[in-house]
Amino acid sequence: MLLLLLLAANPALTIRGTGDVMLGTSDPPGYLPPNDGNTSLADVADWLRDADVTFINLEGPLCDEGETHKCRSKGTCYAFRVPTRYGAHLADAGVDVASVANNHVGDYGEACRRSTEKTLDALGIVWSGPPGSVATLERKGLQIAVAAFHTSGSTNDVNDLAAAKALVKAAAAKHDIVVVSFHGGAEGAGADHVPKGKELYLGENRGDLRTFTHGVIDAGADLVIGHGPHVLRGMELYQGRLIAYSLGNFATYGRFSLGGASGVGAVLHVDLAADGAFLSGRILPTVQVDKGLPRRDPGAKAVELIRKLSMSDFGQSAPKIGADGTIGPP
Repeated sequence: MLLLLLLAANPALTIRGTGDVMLGTSDPPGYLPPNDGNTSLADVADWLRDADVTFINLEGPLCDEGETHKCRSKGTCYAFRVPTRYGAHLADAGVDVASVANNHVGDYGEACRRSTEKTLDALGIVWSGPPGSVATLERKGLQIAVAAFHTSGSTNDVNDLAAAKALVKAAAAKHDIVVVSFHGGAEGAGADHVPKGKELYLGENRGDLRTFTHGVIDAGADLVIGHGPHVLRGMELYQGRLIAYSLGNFATYGRFSLGGASGVGAVLHVDLAADGAFLSGRILPTVQVDKGLPRRDPGAKAVELIRKLSMSDFGQSAPKIGADGTIGPP
């Protein structure tokens, strides 16, 4: 026990991650935040910076022009085009790596996908999303790989488990730590539980997430971070590795429904050993105010939500979550 406490106090690597981030869209007009987004992340930036590696799911392309062919009516369809200058807000807040594997990255076509990648590259933010892509970075002498998946053949695909396991196995052979992110699962207030088997949403296969997460850990992943349902979900420990099934909405301005649980988010802090084993963690609770500005939540609603969902869905394999948000072994 003393050795575990010493390791947790001196982890080899600290990672912080969030769920969905969409700082505002220029199309349709009227959905950009105050101060052109310069202060949107101010209240939570210290939480993002305070880690060796900080991850986000970038929900929508960074692009300044072009039209979407996704929507017949912009009033009832959601397509995002985030100004490229907003990428600097992410870098300033300490973001190191982004998932571009989700159902909004292609909202404005291939030109905006390339614009997103070019913008992130210029800012020094590594990314993963297209088929076969793995983001890589080095911290504290450790080689780290991040592979991002979505339920689509235009990205690393949650629903192609054989290819996912092969990608993770190859990354694990060349890196000390492998992180997998996935954008999957049903959406909305009723999607806070992780079912057994395949999830459907509007007729679309959104993945068998228990099978996927266990499979990529068996293949060599050390941490799995989920997003996509727009609400928080529970956490599980599998083979000594932590799975967060959804970190919900984190910074989603203007066009997201943020009532009830949809407005509650979290920054997940994880301490890993040099071999990738989970040592300890913490839930840093957030809430969105106004039309989608993230703030620290003194009421810590996320902590209680994740604790209850974890116990309900995963029982004895759920991590122990304290009232202060600390995460430990069952």
